[in-house]
Amino acid sequence: MKQNVGNTDKVVRIILAIIIAALGIYFKSWWGLIALIPLLTAFIGFCPLYPIFKLSTKK
Repeated sequence: MKQNVGNTDKVVRIILAIIIAALGIYFKSWWGLIALIPLLTAFIGFCPLYPIFKLSTKK
C-alpha cells in the first residue's frame, strides 16, 4: 500500500471525522461510526478509492 493521502487531505479528513462523530453523538445514532472511515484513512495515509480513480494528494 503506497501512501496517497497528503497532509491537507489528512487534516480535512480528521475534521470531517470529528464533525460526523459529533453529529452521531448529538443525534444518538450509530451512523456516527462512519467517522471511523475518514479517520482511519487519514492516519494510515492510504485511501482505497484513490488508486481506482488514479488520484493522489501526496506529493
